[in-house]
Amino acid sequence: MSQTLTGKNVAFLATDGVERVELQAPRDAVERAGGKVTLLTIDELAVKTFDHDQPAAVEQAHGLVGDADASDFDALVLPGGVHNPDSLRTEGAAVSFTRAFFDAGKPVAAICHAPWLLIEAGVVRGRKMTSWPSLQTDLRNAGAEWTDAPVVVDQGLVTSRKPDDLDAFSAKVVEEIAEGSHAGQHA
Repeated sequence: MSQTLTGKNVAFLATDGVERVELQAPRDAVERAGGKVTLLTIDELAVKTFDHDQPAAVEQAHGLVGDADASDFDALVLPGGVHNPDSLRTEGAAVSFTRAFFDAGKPVAAICHAPWLLIEAGVVRGRKMTSWPSLQTDLRNAGAEWTDAPVVVDQGLVTSRKPDDLDAFSAKVVEEIAEGSHAGQHA
């Protein structure tokens, strides 16, 4: 069954150092399903993407997270890379924006190192999750139940490990956004 996201507005939050393919693949999946993507960032609207540790392309963001309101969006997608989520977790506006999605029970998706931002937002305790393997201790210490799987879904929270998992991740992102809010998602 084909999922439709017609009328859904999905925020993607990223800054310099974002893994290019982890931004592009789920964005393309959301757009193919009819959703609208709004790329938000923390400072300059030009976001420098990377292919692992090599500079790739520059993506033009639509706005700054500090000017955005989570209530204007149906879901949040957090692409990874190492530098990107490490920078985002130090920005109060990015942390509070992320937390607002959990408070509202809206779908959130995070891949690779992006769960660092979820840890900072205080929303992982009691959650089943996956991530890039080096984050498993951080997630466990924050109270998450970490598992090594291509994609894990827990009450509207979709997590994945790495670019090799993008097909499964993107499919689950679309599925969870199509389902909408999850009452049990509150952190």
